[in-house]
Amino acid sequence: MFVISIWIISLASIVLMLVRPRGIPEYVWIGGGALLLVATRLLPLGGAVHAVREGVDVYLFLTGMMILAELAREEGVFDWVADIAVRHARGSASRLFLWVYLVGTVVTALLSNDATAVVLTPAVLAAVRRAKVEPRPHLLACALIANAASFVLPIANPANLVVFGAHLPALAPWLRMFLLPSVASIVATFFCLRILSRRALAGEAAPMGEPYRLDAAGWLALAGIGVAAVALLASSGLGIPLGAPTCGAGLLALVLVAMKDRSAPKTAVRNVSWSVLPLVAGLFMIVEALNRAGMMRVTKMGLGWLAGAGDGISGGIGKFGGGFGVALLSNGMNNLPAGLAVGTALRQMGQTGLLAHAVLIGVDLGPNLSVTGSLATILWLIALRREDAEITGWEFLKVGVVAMPVALGLALLVLR
Repeated sequence: MFVISIWIISLASIVLMLVRPRGIPEYVWIGGGALLLVATRLLPLGGAVHAVREGVDVYLFLTGMMILAELAREEGVFDWVADIAVRHARGSASRLFLWVYLVGTVVTALLSNDATAVVLTPAVLAAVRRAKVEPRPHLLACALIANAASFVLPIANPANLVVFGAHLPALAPWLRMFLLPSVASIVATFFCLRILSRRALAGEAAPMGEPYRLDAAGWLALAGIGVAAVALLASSGLGIPLGAPTCGAGLLALVLVAMKDRSAPKTAVRNVSWSVLPLVAGLFMIVEALNRAGMMRVTKMGLGWLAGAGDGISGGIGKFGGGFGVALLSNGMNNLPAGLAVGTALRQMGQTGLLAHAVLIGVDLGPNLSVTGSLATILWLIALRREDAEITGWEFLKVGVVAMPVALGLALLVLR
């Protein structure tokens, strides 16, 4: 009964997070489920505290990234970038799609997939509305590239920190492992979405008016992002945990912008989605409870079998089985809890090679199948609703069921 109760409460919390009945925020369901596990002593208080402490680096990373993203939005950096993309399109909806995709790739790599989903998406929507083109392909591009480019660099996705924990590879080894699969993922996703959207992209874009210009505070916000990117790349290259440098970069950007616009930092901090932090902490607690209820044992058995099967060319069954298996799991229960569970199991098993790398790609890229697969796509959907522009889960799935398997298959194929 003890084990069954943990599974019922935990899975119900995850399902309610994904469904959001009555529009109640995700963190309420996850936080409520986590507290219920503690209150009923299904999860000891010491275990809960340990689980929350395990996520400190992730919380710091998210805090810094959300501050940087909100500063950029507040000072019009993303509107400026979107305006540049529209102008380079030179009246072509197809070229505009390409530029949106390229911008999304850069933003994801340097500012994380959550920034692309939450902040770049509204700017792109405003740009395509001004250009009077069909918005759906461009909005889908924001969501898909947020996942497809999320393993270009270690800083591109909080899930990377969750999967590897304190053993996150430094920048040079990371690039050796994931650069080629990232390129395959980005290119394959682009062509899949481009082909599926060919009719909507056949039209022309309306001419633009006066160009969007950044003021002094906007340039300082952009400079702050640049400093953050350099600091994070340096930290990654030195093998330093990314949480503290990211948070420090966000605070530095607040100080820089305050030199020209004193109200902007306060507004940016107020607009940060702070609810993401208790959501992630609650997920850490729920995964800890599920591990105590046998999930860790089952996960290790599955990974152990895949590790033993991966003795063919380039890892064969183990590589593809691990990548696609965790990709499907991520869509069933969201990639943060899935990545945390599988990543913990891999570390305890001492698995740091090809199987671990395939699992990370599955965790990052797998959510391109459905809108419930990652925190980034959930936040993307919420951002669209705020702007009165919604893409249904079915519309996303029709694209994802083609784009995700193709991109994941090619990324795993070139993984060495």
